[in-house]
Amino acid sequence: MKRICSIYKSPRKNEMYLYVDKREALSRVPEGLLAAFGPPQHAFDMVLTPERKLAREDVAKVLANIEKQGYHLQMPPPQDEYIEHLPDELLRMNDPV
Repeated sequence: MKRICSIYKSPRKNEMYLYVDKREALSRVPEGLLAAFGPPQHAFDMVLTPERKLAREDVAKVLANIEKQGYHLQMPPPQDEYIEHLPDELLRMNDPV
């Protein structure tokens, strides 16, 4: 399944995104979610296929959610997740000598 998607970012929560079918835009996103999300800011459009890799989401889950409910909400990563991505040498800087 191939789908052209529009991705919107939240002005209220850093790294929160809504994926929707470009043709349907935000028409199937519940009003309550849009109210909590804030005025959606269009980030970009992209073609999603089952073979495509996404940085933080399972593309099959994104496509299934768009098909079933009309949108996929990408939540921000947990606050402490950034530590996992720091190079070892940065983590060792705080080790006692």
